[in-house]
Amino acid sequence: MATTTPSVEHLRARVRELLPAVQADLEALVRIPSVSLDAFDQAHVDASAAAVARLLEAEGLAVEIVREGGRPAVIGHRPGPEGAPTVTLYAHHDVQPPGPREAWESEPFEPTRRGDRLYGRGAADDKAGVMAHVAALRALGDDLAVGVTVFVEGEEEIGSPSLGAILERHGDRLAADAIVLADSANWRIGVPALTTTLRGMVRLTVTVRTLDHGVHSGLYGGAVPDATTTLVRLLATLHDASGEVAVTGLQSGATAALDYDEDQLRAESGLLAGVRPIGTGRLLERLWSKPAITILGMDVPDTATAANLLAPSAAAKLSVRLHPDEDPMEAYEAVAAHLRAHAPWGAVVEVRLDHAGSGFTAPADGAALEIAREAFTQAYGAPCVDIGMGGSIPFVKEFADAFPQAQILITGVEDPDTRAHGANESLHLPDFESACLAEALLLARLGAAGA
Repeated sequence: MATTTPSVEHLRARVRELLPAVQADLEALVRIPSVSLDAFDQAHVDASAAAVARLLEAEGLAVEIVREGGRPAVIGHRPGPEGAPTVTLYAHHDVQPPGPREAWESEPFEPTRRGDRLYGRGAADDKAGVMAHVAALRALGDDLAVGVTVFVEGEEEIGSPSLGAILERHGDRLAADAIVLADSANWRIGVPALTTTLRGMVRLTVTVRTLDHGVHSGLYGGAVPDATTTLVRLLATLHDASGEVAVTGLQSGATAALDYDEDQLRAESGLLAGVRPIGTGRLLERLWSKPAITILGMDVPDTATAANLLAPSAAAKLSVRLHPDEDPMEAYEAVAAHLRAHAPWGAVVEVRLDHAGSGFTAPADGAALEIAREAFTQAYGAPCVDIGMGGSIPFVKEFADAFPQAQILITGVEDPDTRAHGANESLHLPDFESACLAEALLLARLGAAGA
């Protein structure tokens, strides 16, 4: 049992000493193509869970791989001293598909270092989150003064379909005074952040029908609407001329007063010269707290094989991002009502809900939150800021609902250049070192603070 809290200098030196082995373990995880989508070999997800279990066992945790009708999750536990606070550390070991190989500068599942960055699918999202937890435990060793449960999920990238069952069956093992969810991002390289708001989301499919069969475009074009043209006109009603979402009833709100200008947006997003940002109001409000609608894909004839035909039907999949406090089902009904009400030329419009996930707003204060801000500030050498996140992490709300007594801390290792989910995903290694130190400091100071 620890008698004193390790100093910043001691833990910094310890993390630096451990970093080569931690990075090697991260690279071994990245080599496992643990894509959780059904179309991919799920034996790799099993192998990834087993590898994570071995890493946790090596740090003295009692480990079990659990499966509640979905992909394997890993739960490891190490008790703390009597009366010490308990902390649950979350990450996920499944990853997104790599996408086209030609879009990558190196093999997606062969970790490759170029400069200060480690490239590979999962190098940041979220196997670096797994290894930040492992690194913190290694750095503290016998000085760990809190009870720790590590929960590493295996299906976050497909919407965590069995997380509810896991929380119901194993929730007593995951309950804690503080829950650290390592699946977000920092403000920028060298500037740490705690994520305090997350947008909710809805995914839906809209199908437009105008004919009971395809007909010759020359014989009937000009009098009969084809479904593709009709769908395009319908989708155009979702935004006004400025690009603002035009659906009535969706919420908007204010965000933290951080500096973020158009030059930074262009640099981080890759916006082409001459292409203007869409929407109105402060940029961070557009990114964090206002609704956004994106066309993810369309089922229409492709240009290579299209016949000279008026298409009888066409479909599109939409992603709708929501204000953190908006009810996703109410938002879905608003979007569906808009689509049905704006059907061009009397076309038949069908709307199907594919997925809905709640947003999240964290309490503005709390002992664990203040300890985390201080730990991250000291580890990075720059003030820790509170940020929102335009992306959606629906499982956060599930944790908050399951453990209302716990302080939720959303951390991460990503930065604006990470390109999570895209080609050439990468981890900034100096920031990763700082993240490992920050978590070690956080655990040490939570232990010193007591329950």
